[in-house]
Amino acid sequence: MNNNGHIEGIAAPLPLANLDTDQIMPKQFLRGIDKSGLDKGVLYDMRFDGAGAIREDFVLNQPEYAQARVLIAGPNFGCGSSREHAVWGLQQYGIQAVIAPSFGEIFYSNAMNNRLLLIGLTEQQVQRVMADAADPATSMISIDVHTMTVRSHSCSATFTLLDRHRHMFIEGLDMIGASLVHKDAILAFASRHWAQQPWLKDVAGRSCERLFAGA
Repeated sequence: MNNNGHIEGIAAPLPLANLDTDQIMPKQFLRGIDKSGLDKGVLYDMRFDGAGAIREDFVLNQPEYAQARVLIAGPNFGCGSSREHAVWGLQQYGIQAVIAPSFGEIFYSNAMNNRLLLIGLTEQQVQRVMADAADPATSMISIDVHTMTVRSHSCSATFTLLDRHRHMFIEGLDMIGASLVHKDAILAFASRHWAQQPWLKDVAGRSCERLFAGA
């Protein structure tokens, strides 16, 4: 996403209902201790067969959609288990937004807090955008978070976001960044709190010091 809250690029159709996080990011890609390399696992069993060969008929393996930045999906996208890796993997793969009629609740929170934009449209609107995306000649899409509009070849639609999510996307902030905007107020609150209740500060650390003193 650009700093000014715009996404523009190729949209890829993924007309599947109830696509869960286990399919988006299979369990074998959750073994690492950091976020690196998760793009390799995105929709792995759809992109590759059991022998690891590329499924050429899968949309993201087709050259026209190699640079897709938006997925147009079916209802209840991201349902299933809570794994933030699904969000991180989609972002590493280059996906900046997903448009669908509905989303799994936990996935929605994970995505929006990490600046993967999820846009809910009506079934009819999604079908129109999906039809545009299904033809490489009309697959370009534009999303404007300022005006909260989506424009494809034949469809223009509005969407809604919470004010804090809209602000985060426009300002380029994830949840941590949005919290750090209030850093001065947080530090001031902590200073007052410890001044009023100094016996609570670093209880665990001081307890360990006493327990292991002389050990």
